[in-house]
Amino acid sequence: MTNLNGSHPVRNPRTGVCDYAFTPPSPDELAKIAQRLRQGQQAWGSAPIATRIKAMSAWADAIEANAQAIGDAEFEDTSRYRLSHEVPHMVVAGIRSWCERAEQLMSSALLSGQSSIYPTVSFESQLKPYPLVGVIGPWNHPFLLSTLDALPALVAGCAVLIKPSEVTPRFIDPVMETVRQVPELAAVLHFVAGDGGTGAKLVDLVDAVCFTGSVATGRKVAESAARNFVPAFLELGGKDALIVTASADIDRATTAALRASVFQTGQVCFATERVYVHESIHDAFVNMLIEKANALELAYPDPRHGHINPFTFEAQSGIADSHLDDAVAKGAVIRAGGPSQILGGGHYMAATVLTNVNHDMRIMREETFAPITPVMAFATEAEAIALANDSEFGLSGAVIAGSVEEARRIGLEMDAGAIALQDAGITTAILRDAEKTSFNKSGLGGSRMGANGLLRFFRKKALMVNHAEPASMLMLGEDGYRD
Repeated sequence: MTNLNGSHPVRNPRTGVCDYAFTPPSPDELAKIAQRLRQGQQAWGSAPIATRIKAMSAWADAIEANAQAIGDAEFEDTSRYRLSHEVPHMVVAGIRSWCERAEQLMSSALLSGQSSIYPTVSFESQLKPYPLVGVIGPWNHPFLLSTLDALPALVAGCAVLIKPSEVTPRFIDPVMETVRQVPELAAVLHFVAGDGGTGAKLVDLVDAVCFTGSVATGRKVAESAARNFVPAFLELGGKDALIVTASADIDRATTAALRASVFQTGQVCFATERVYVHESIHDAFVNMLIEKANALELAYPDPRHGHINPFTFEAQSGIADSHLDDAVAKGAVIRAGGPSQILGGGHYMAATVLTNVNHDMRIMREETFAPITPVMAFATEAEAIALANDSEFGLSGAVIAGSVEEARRIGLEMDAGAIALQDAGITTAILRDAEKTSFNKSGLGGSRMGANGLLRFFRKKALMVNHAEPASMLMLGEDGYRD
């Protein structure tokens, strides 16, 4: 997909060539889009939920019919061929899931009854959707993570303005084609290609904002949202720890650790970025991990074959290399893989295994977002838990032990929002079912998963009826209470 009609160039991660461009909207243009969506929301939000479900279902059908074009566009931006073409179907599944569950979830959130304080007062509740929700998406999973918050917001009755990452914007055009096929939805949903300035302006125009990305940018979004007195739902960085106990099956543990570290080139917020292995099995674990890592191939020159794609964002390879350099300078040893390399214009890194690491190294403290598995030995369970919790992040984590009971005991002590037991990197398995919140600097604003993924987009109102005569001030003492 080539389009050079724009002022903001976009790099193809496989070729290194800027073969696409877009022009961000001016502040006035963005404000007009926001105003149009607000106007559309009035009918959308007040319509019966069945009306919204019908429109959302029609959009799911349109995405399915145009899945190839959407997948082709995302592939150009991310370099992931198979996954890019699976994403439209993931979004469709998300739409249909929310459509199936929304009415029941909303009904269960409506309360009514008698006051426990004043017996003559009854009450009922009302759910009022935020008129306009803003979504600022990340570059590592452009279409899916741009819609993860948008889908429940739309079903709830909100209008949604989405600004995907400027690094990966090509999917916007084919997706907007599907939106325009459903007029009711087109009145309340818009994807806009923009840069950082567009995202900053968006926060000033909405009633609630959802952001997925780095801690540094998330802090700016949160500060801006606070100034505007609007809620911010932030899903930020991670530095997920995996603890492998002495009783663990080493084959199982190395398979899980490697996949969770290098899947999607390690460019996943819930990737495993730190592995703590009991000293009694450390060497055997490392040797098997090296063997499995060396069996993985780069997806070059054919993007349809191989296991590890180039970095989507060129700058990320530089960050990964700097983490490796810092670690090696402080005594770490690269046992497999190594620094990034340029092949055909793309920046690649083989599956990399690192030992002799410690918490003085950046690679054990900062988010690396690369296919690197640092392994550190521990002596006691208490030490392993302390190491895992020694982080400013707390997105997710994992434990692999000889039994589920042992893994669960350790998992209960880990400070992270989602803990995988007997596997790693499986947070998406509970996306529709269980709620989780991020610990420390990994997020803010409540769970985007489970029922709260929908209910957070409502303001909650209580209506009260006093079935007795109103209290008279003549019957109250000066302190406001009955004499």
